[in-house]
This record gives sequence, C-alpha cells and structure tokens, in this order.
Amino acid sequence: MARGSFGVTSVHQARARLRAGLAAGEQLRGTFVKLPSADVIEVAAATGLDFVVVDLEHSTLGEHDAIGLVRHADGVGFPALVRLPSVDHGLVARLLENGAAGIQLSSLRSHEEARTLQNACHHAPRGERSVSLANRAAGFGRTALADYLEREQESPPVLVGQIESDVEGDLSKVLTGLDVAFVGVTDLAVHLGLPDREQLDRAVGEIRRAAERAGVNFGGWAASSADAAALDGAGYVVIGSDLQLLATALHELTAPHID
Repeated sequence: MARGSFGVTSVHQARARLRAGLAAGEQLRGTFVKLPSADVIEVAAATGLDFVVVDLEHSTLGEHDAIGLVRHADGVGFPALVRLPSVDHGLVARLLENGAAGIQLSSLRSHEEARTLQNACHHAPRGERSVSLANRAAGFGRTALADYLEREQESPPVLVGQIESDVEGDLSKVLTGLDVAFVGVTDLAVHLGLPDREQLDRAVGEIRRAAERAGVNFGGWAASSADAAALDGAGYVVIGSDLQLLATALHELTAPHID
C-alpha cells in the first residue's frame, strides 16, 4: 500500500523506520525545530536528516504551529517528534492524531512520570489514550477500528525520556518501556553546578549505562556534527536547532574574512 494511503499512514511507516534504525545500531540524527515554517521540515528531510523534534518547550511555537508542522512532516513522509515540558493527555492525543511520530518528554524525574507518558501515548490495554478515528492518522474515519488499533500496536509512538537531573529510584527502571533515554547535557550541567568535563562525562556515562540495563537506546543533544560523532554510544542525536543554525549562518555573513 502506498505511503499515506488509508490503513497504513506515513506516520506508522515513519515510526517503523526510526525503530529499525535504532535497532540496527545506526546513529540517527535530527534537529530541534523552533520556527513555524513548513519549509524547515522539507529542508530537513532533503538534507538527509533522520527526524526532527518540534520544540514546545524552548521556543515560541504554540499548539497550532506544532500541529501544522507534524501534519506537513506526515504529508512528506518524514518523522517529526514533539518535545513537551510535561504530559497533557489531550495535547498528546491531538499531536499523535495529526502525524507526530512520537513524544519527547523533557525533565523526566520519576517512574510515575514515565508511566504517565506511556499511558497518554498508548491505547488500552497498554495505556489510557482515548480513541478517535476522525483524524489524519486513522484516515479520517475510513480506517476500520480494528485495523487502526493494529497499526498503532505494531508501530506505536516513539517515546523519548529526557534526563536532566536526579531521578527518583532506579533510573533503569524509570526508563523501562521507553524507546530512548536522552541526556539533556546543558540542563544536567547546570543541575550539577557546572562541573568540569570529566565530572559531566561521568554523569552522562551513568545515564548511558542505565539505558543499557533497561534495554533502551541512548541519545543526547550535540551542538555540531563533530560533537555528535563524539557522543559515545548515542543512537539518537539531536544536533542544534533550526534557529541556532540560522543564527550561525547569518553571523558568518558579517564575520571578517582574511584573503
């Protein structure tokens, strides 16, 4: 069945491709999207990135912007996750129904928060997400309920837990059931009191080992491709953001040049 046709939507295929890449041990690379332009999605897809993360935590984007971006990503068959500062069941449902490939939850601190994320993203019996067929992911009602639920079970939303501080209890148990443990290096450094590089690397290593114990992929943020290559063991890397990359390019236009 063709991409985007009823019954098998591109979002289910996008989720399957992400999971296949992670399972194969590849380093998947994306970037944060902070600008409300569909062009950003198309440029990201054309450059060969594996995904984008629409940022509803550190940007001026609103729900309307985010839905427009994930719908466009779904339309071109490109994976777009959404970063949220907290779990709002209604918002999560609307994002997933409109084509979000997954949810990245910032500042994950407890097993309860991880379970809340899973409940919001999975239909019963695995979770508590309400079911509707009047949406893009279900073909606007033209997909049978059983078929839609089967697709959601086979290719559920990709779930990313962002670790930026201490968590309650055993971190490996907190991460169980997620797809990626993502280390928020900047916030983690602030939480630790801006430690030296060796101390920060040790803290990141502890998160990576907890992910391994939980059978979860490890991921993190990098400022550049070179930093991404140095992020040991990371299969899911978010490099910069569209706004950061734009600012860097514009600054280079006015930087002094030596002939």
